[in-house]
Amino acid sequence: MIIDADCHNSSRKFDSLSLTAPDLIDIMDRAGVDRALVWLRPLYDRSIPSENRAVYQATKTYPDRLVGFGWANPMLGKQEASDEIKRCFEEYGLAGIKFNGAQDYYVIDDDLLVMPLIEQAASYGKPIAFHIGADFYENTHPYRLGRIAAAFPDTRFLMVHMGGAGQPTLERSAIETTLSHPNIMIIASSIPETAIYRAIQALGSDRVCFGSDTPFRLMHVQLAMIQALMRDFDTPARENILGRNIERWLFQQ
Repeated sequence: MIIDADCHNSSRKFDSLSLTAPDLIDIMDRAGVDRALVWLRPLYDRSIPSENRAVYQATKTYPDRLVGFGWANPMLGKQEASDEIKRCFEEYGLAGIKFNGAQDYYVIDDDLLVMPLIEQAASYGKPIAFHIGADFYENTHPYRLGRIAAAFPDTRFLMVHMGGAGQPTLERSAIETTLSHPNIMIIASSIPETAIYRAIQALGSDRVCFGSDTPFRLMHVQLAMIQALMRDFDTPARENILGRNIERWLFQQ
């Protein structure tokens, strides 16, 4: 089974990159992807609740194809973010929650603003995803996720982009951080293939997942790249990275 561990879904078409759930399913069908992990694509306004609901509705419409994560933005207010975390888990039953300190402009391990929300999300026993990128490295440096992972050792974390999504990448810091914290899984999206190869070599094939970052990247092209990269690896290693790892991380009890 091929699972794309990084896709964005929108409630409506608001620009050339926004994808509704049927759009995403069509892309998956054409790429040969069985399932996808989806989170919202923010509209740069206060639409987080409506877009989280769109992700939830997409998972209800396509329960065998889409796995939904909620999104929390502390910059809209701690109480609003807290309410949204509660809604995503208790009302929607989503598989996890995501924080993006680059796009939403905050330091992801801020002790006063963000760590209490992470503690709340961790209490549900589900994975927490973080955008970890070079596009705003001060806010989303891999070492910051390492500090979070150390504070919540029983929580599963997803390191989305492993320090990519910009240049120069923070791949070495991402690999070092993941080596030090067994509760972190890498989603290798929006990062050069050389970085992914180094991550697999350093961490093994059970700590890295395929992700396309659709619609910002082309799913079929990203899948072809990872399949070409994995051609000299054995079958279990390929199956791990293309689906088994993220499935285990999402659904282990």
